[in-house]
Amino acid sequence: MSDRYQSLANTSVGRIVVKNLGLPQPQELDRYRDAAPLVDGPVLLGSSPGGALRPVVAKQLETLGIDCRDERNDDDRFRGLVFDATGIDSVSGLAGLQAFFTPVLRSLRTCPRVLVLGMPPDAASSEGAAIAQRALEGFTRSLAKEIGRGGTVQLIYVAPDAAGSLSSTLAFFLSPRSAFVSGQVIRVGTGGLADAADAADPTQPLAGKVALVTGASRGIGAAIAQVLHRDGASIVGLDVAAAAEPLHTLMKQLDGTSLLLDVTAPDAPQRIGAKLTDLHGGVDVVVHNAGIIRDRRLANMDAERWSSVLEVNLAAPQRITDELLDQGVVRDGCRVIGVASIAGIAGNLGQTNYATSKAGVIGLVQTIAPRAAARGITTNAVAPGLIDTDMMAKIPLPTREVARRMNSLSQAGLPVDVAETIGWLADPGSGAITGNVVRVCGQSLIGA
Repeated sequence: MSDRYQSLANTSVGRIVVKNLGLPQPQELDRYRDAAPLVDGPVLLGSSPGGALRPVVAKQLETLGIDCRDERNDDDRFRGLVFDATGIDSVSGLAGLQAFFTPVLRSLRTCPRVLVLGMPPDAASSEGAAIAQRALEGFTRSLAKEIGRGGTVQLIYVAPDAAGSLSSTLAFFLSPRSAFVSGQVIRVGTGGLADAADAADPTQPLAGKVALVTGASRGIGAAIAQVLHRDGASIVGLDVAAAAEPLHTLMKQLDGTSLLLDVTAPDAPQRIGAKLTDLHGGVDVVVHNAGIIRDRRLANMDAERWSSVLEVNLAAPQRITDELLDQGVVRDGCRVIGVASIAGIAGNLGQTNYATSKAGVIGLVQTIAPRAAARGITTNAVAPGLIDTDMMAKIPLPTREVARRMNSLSQAGLPVDVAETIGWLADPGSGAITGNVVRVCGQSLIGA
């Protein structure tokens, strides 16, 4: 669905009008294109005194083929900024943030990427350091709201023994693949996992892997299947029988396999496990995307409307995950990823059933994470905000336009934005990331 306001606001006349009226001016976002450089332009790397990550990060950026600079010249225009804040151990030390960022913020290109690297507060060596590291969250979230021009800002907490496992995270958040992710706090190595295996082929990190995607016939599910296939995975796409035609068409395009069944069926977990075992001997990536909505205010909610949403969105993923884990269908190092929603974080009018189910998805991946970590299995969730799908077309125009502007990027995301985030979490190099919930919402003001 086209965003007519965005198109108008980026014309020569539109820019003048929206500026004079103080209206949002959504920047057309850079998104990943085949054969394009991972990062198109130089990245400035800075550090607080005593920062522990700078040498390791510099080496990883070089390995990724990113033009990393240690100093700034007056004519430099940077695509990204990376600041190692792990050495900040006091309130006074936070001044290093202002000293690094203020002089360079006007030297950024459009759609810049900014990363602040910190130490998990609970791993800090003193109370002062813990306080200062927690303060980084307010800094990054505020900077994300003021950076403008399609820019994004993230805070990455890196556990002391996980410095060598940052490569996939640096690549994702410095590249156009993270176009609609901003204001997030990512924790690397804080869930009992600190090691990550680099892919043999960085252009196809999932080569030789098998990925199950539920709800794969259209919208976000189809985009997930396409991105994981692009990254080298063999796809098993699952959906209900009513979606057979679009699912078969997509799987034929991706040289994948269709699996038609209702995830709420009593024998669904066993049938899924048997299919994955028969076809591929197991599975390496499981994406729980299938979901439904049955909106109504709670005062008018009937039992079927409540239970159907909870069954599809939460009970089925729980049963399927438990079965695949218990039967050993998921291989060591598997990635289990749940599609939640910002409704599960902030709540939403008329969606008590849906919000409950999506908050439960977050609970699912966080609860399973410690148990799965023993086998190197990671469990994470993505929480989309307003994404431009066929469902969004049903929202009344005035409501839709207001909703589009209620995030730091002043626009809706695309299904590919959710899919790219899942692709990053599925990467073998993301093995130190577990129990995280990553919002794909352009830093929505809802639940911020």
